[in-house]
Amino acid sequence: MTKRRSRVTAALFALIVVLSTSTSYAQIDGSPRPVAQRGMDRFYKQVLSWGKCQPYAVDERSRTAFGRGDVQCARLEVPLDYAKPDGRAISVGVLRHVASEPQRRVGSLIVNPGGPGGSGMVYVANMIEQQQNSAIGKRFDLVGFDPRGVGASEPRVQCLTDAERDEQRLRNKDVGADETEAQNKDYVKKCSERTGVDVLANVGTRDVVRDVDVLRAALGDQKLTYLGYSYGTRIGTLYAETFPKNVRAMVLDGAVAVKQDKVADAARQAQAFQDAFQRFAAWCAQRDCPIGTDVSLAQNRLDILTDALKQKPIQVKDRKLSHSDARTATVQALYTDRLWDTLLKGLQELRQNKGDTLLQLADQYLGRFADGSYSRIQDAFVAVRCMDEPPVKDRAELEANRRRVLEILGNEDAVQTDERALGPCAFWPAPHTSEPHPPQLQGQGLPQVLVVSTTGDPATPYQSGVDLASALRARLLTYKGNQHTAFLHNIQCVDQVGTTYLADLRLPESDSTC
Repeated sequence: MTKRRSRVTAALFALIVVLSTSTSYAQIDGSPRPVAQRGMDRFYKQVLSWGKCQPYAVDERSRTAFGRGDVQCARLEVPLDYAKPDGRAISVGVLRHVASEPQRRVGSLIVNPGGPGGSGMVYVANMIEQQQNSAIGKRFDLVGFDPRGVGASEPRVQCLTDAERDEQRLRNKDVGADETEAQNKDYVKKCSERTGVDVLANVGTRDVVRDVDVLRAALGDQKLTYLGYSYGTRIGTLYAETFPKNVRAMVLDGAVAVKQDKVADAARQAQAFQDAFQRFAAWCAQRDCPIGTDVSLAQNRLDILTDALKQKPIQVKDRKLSHSDARTATVQALYTDRLWDTLLKGLQELRQNKGDTLLQLADQYLGRFADGSYSRIQDAFVAVRCMDEPPVKDRAELEANRRRVLEILGNEDAVQTDERALGPCAFWPAPHTSEPHPPQLQGQGLPQVLVVSTTGDPATPYQSGVDLASALRARLLTYKGNQHTAFLHNIQCVDQVGTTYLADLRLPESDSTC
């Protein structure tokens, strides 16, 4: 393999998390299926009390989204710990838009936008404008939920304050492992103090899946119809494994890897982001491109352009654009070619010692709003990952993981100094509750589901969708494009296949391509 520098991708995405999580994957208890418990009837038989959504808003984005007059919100009560249903109860925020043609209503379509940490309530509120007159909006109540610990759900995961998050973004990343580990320990300490260890111990996907089944029942649906994007495919897959007979239909778009080799999966993702950057560089080369016209040199030119920010961040009004922000902005734009023009503008500004556009892109990725507040998606992301994957707690294993990634990528620059440090999950106050694994579905009666995978998806590489479809014995729909996820994104061919399946349970006779 040709050696290339890929710091844009590897330093900011799954490599840090996966290098610091164990590569041994198996179901913890040998079976994902829940045991019937006393005390659960009150949750499964609860009646949701629907009302206005404004009181559920927790940030600038949800205040805007929940201002619509055609949405309703409620709180779903669930046990904090499903092993103790008579113990503390918590609430999950739920939003719905009722089917616009009730006489043709199929049921509820429960949607998760990914993350971990994404707000399904906000996502569904924002998709209504486009979908209310489509077959999806006419025939389904569109339902979004904020997974436990997220958004309007109570309690919420919080680790850093807004000011601390701003300060973190300005730190010089070129520090030693000891300093990075000290920062990670402090981060976990703040998570524990501000959220509560009992909450952190029960925010994993294992528990979210149980919440989804309670939500299904509370909505009055005998079986679940579900749409999951990105991390939402992990929720859907584990639900299918845990409650296979409760599934009516599922569209899983942008599959999270299900194989047992997470180091290889992380390297695959890093390569997918690097490939996306190369496609952007080729597009950029046809314009006034600050990273030049030679695609093979584009990464080096980007490094030169951004490295000056390590020593001197650019002033942007009362804030500063850091080196970390510039890298984050670049990655944000690689999620879809619809942001390539914005990234080009940002790099052109950077060449002129301006940082407005890149800072906006970084804010978009990190969940920072114009009023200076954050969505807390980053904190929820870490909390869920720490509960979903076994941590690496010694540097020898961390180094072995790092070297293996270098072997796979053929790239000595893929892993930076701070990635040699143990991650936050090594210091997490609770043991993980589930682990990524191929779904175990033998003879469980799961109906055939639909997996959508995009050839140029950098965040959830195409092959992950192929693998998931095979593991679930699902129908695979391939979309040839450069973006992360595709269904209900104004792609007629994809939307038609997915909508026909969800509404009428009709799938293509074989795997197909759009």
